[in-house]
Amino acid sequence: MSILSLALTRRWLGWLAFTTVFAVVCVLLAQWQWSRRVEVVAEMRVIAENWDSVPVELREVLPPGAELDPASEWSPVALEGEYLLESQVLVRNRPLNARPGFEVLTPLLLDSGEVFIVDRGWLPVGSAQDSPDVVPAPPEGRVQVVVRLKPGEPTIAGRGAPEGQIATIHLPELAESIDAGEVITGAYGLLDSESPSVAERPTAATRPVNDEGPHLSYTFQWYLFALLGFVGFGWALRQEHRTARAAETGEALPTPKRGLDAEVEDAILDARER
Repeated sequence: MSILSLALTRRWLGWLAFTTVFAVVCVLLAQWQWSRRVEVVAEMRVIAENWDSVPVELREVLPPGAELDPASEWSPVALEGEYLLESQVLVRNRPLNARPGFEVLTPLLLDSGEVFIVDRGWLPVGSAQDSPDVVPAPPEGRVQVVVRLKPGEPTIAGRGAPEGQIATIHLPELAESIDAGEVITGAYGLLDSESPSVAERPTAATRPVNDEGPHLSYTFQWYLFALLGFVGFGWALRQEHRTARAAETGEALPTPKRGLDAEVEDAILDARER
């Protein structure tokens, strides 16, 4: 039987179909990893372009009623107004360096009468309760702040929070709990600086690490796995064909070559016997 005839048997056609499905799955996973890399690289590019730029007025980046353009994320903007301490809330489940904690959201009443949500930073979980031991107060009275813009977060079904805390930064839902002015829901801001400053404030947000992760190497690995699937199929088919041919002709199969370690062991045993 020729190797082609063997490959066209029902059993080997089944193995070929299985190998093909395996390869398709590997290719799809490779493409998914590649798309994740493209997203990460695009995010890194936005950070590089916006993080160190000069602060501008809010409406130059975020028009009234608009959602934040992804290309404008991390852009610094300058704001003036007065913090609404009575409307301050804590965002739950915000780890930092593997430590559980909270983010402190304090609404800022702008001169225009609008309210902008400012994330003043991170605080660790308290030593004896599920809340920070101390929440540093923001400056009183009029304040000038620089924040970096971030889009709001979606709601999380089934996740609640105690009074004074929220599970996610969903700006439309947060706006319902603030009575002073119209709340801007197109974006919120990570606090960079504020004047006048206070002696203590929550831990400020830091620049994201410039690391695209292992997505590129994983992409190549999945393509390699797809190729190896067909290599393994061809090797197994050839081995069975050689076995079948040897059975038909009565020829002995070639003996695998022994490794160097086995030859050394034989030499040692021969020397002992002598």
